Amino acid sequence: MTWSIVARDAATGAFGVAVTTRFFAVGALCPHAAAEAGALATQALVNPTWGPRGIAMLKDGATADEVVRQLVASDQGQATRQLHVVDQNGGTAAHTGTECIGWCGHRVGDGFSVAGNMLAGEAVIAATHACFAGSKKPFAERLIDALDAGQAEGGDKRGKQSAALVIYTTEDYPALSLRVDDHAEPLAELRRLYGISQGRYAAFSQFMATRANPSGVWDRDTIEAEARRREAGMR
Repeated sequence: MTWSIVARDAATGAFGVAVTTRFFAVGALCPHAAAEAGALATQALVNPTWGPRGIAMLKDGATADEVVRQLVASDQGQATRQLHVVDQNGGTAAHTGTECIGWCGHRVGDGFSVAGNMLAGEAVIAATHACFAGSKKPFAERLIDALDAGQAEGGDKRGKQSAALVIYTTEDYPALSLRVDDHAEPLAELRRLYGISQGRYAAFSQFMATRANPSGVWDRDTIEAEARRREAGMR
């Protein structure tokens, strides 16, 4: 199941994963990321331990190659797994097991990787890769657009069901985490949720506690004024 893109935003240093599939709640187990460390997606016959273990390795400074090599070597079911990783320096690595169901494969780029299995064809990966590589939009929009480009080439050959987007910037918590667990048009719904997030949620988020400011801003009038400003701009 699944195709996804993992990436480092060269402009900001943010890490993100966007993923979609004909399977329930893909966001629960497949996408993983951490600030200043990296991102990965574990998929096909998913090994849910690879996410936390891989992120821990990335936080310790492991390269994408090291993460893929060690995780794959530790798993007797490696032939049925798919994994791709981007590390803190933008290095990438990927594994597509020999028993993953076709069409399956991956393609790495400069600071990002695209991988999938059970796809309509290689064009799904090629279009996702090309869209992300050629875009200058904000990071989250580039990730969503890339999946849309792959969907236009047929996407998951079984159909559509779930999607997710997760982005980490400078904090231990995600800057954005969106999940569509069960929907007839999961990418359209993911885009709708992203649009909503750019209003009141984004206003609130910019005042939350951070590493640099452990208390954040708690003045309700200040927060509400920014929320109204953003919502007005969205009309």
